[in-house]
Amino acid sequence: MTLAPVVTLPLLGMVSPLPGFPEFRDYVLVTADGDGLLFWLQSLDAGGPRFLAIAPARYFPDYDPVLPQPALAELGIDPARAQLFCLVTVPAEGPAAATANLRAPIVVDPATWRATQVVLPDSRHPIRRPLRR
Repeated sequence: MTLAPVVTLPLLGMVSPLPGFPEFRDYVLVTADGDGLLFWLQSLDAGGPRFLAIAPARYFPDYDPVLPQPALAELGIDPARAQLFCLVTVPAEGPAAATANLRAPIVVDPATWRATQVVLPDSRHPIRRPLRR
């Protein structure tokens, strides 16, 4: 009998809940495509939310936001170590019209897997940037 390999998933502990989802703080980050281009940010709570997310550097090489100091302090992280994920919206028109929210990235400390969503104070990064160019 061959045993399946054990897969460990990062458990993200949100230091502040995502806006609109105050009762959900524990999530796992699961690859949605096997290539590391798409991820599911899935709540561990039964009936909790699941969000489609991307690592923005894979889609937008010029994306280099200045993260707010209070968020970095809350996570206890140097901005150079932070991993970023952006939530994706797929509208009724379908995947070709999908957009990423670059204004409010999820900031993750890969050493502790603590995370928070930040809203960037400037309008340099759009709320809805198309994934396709």
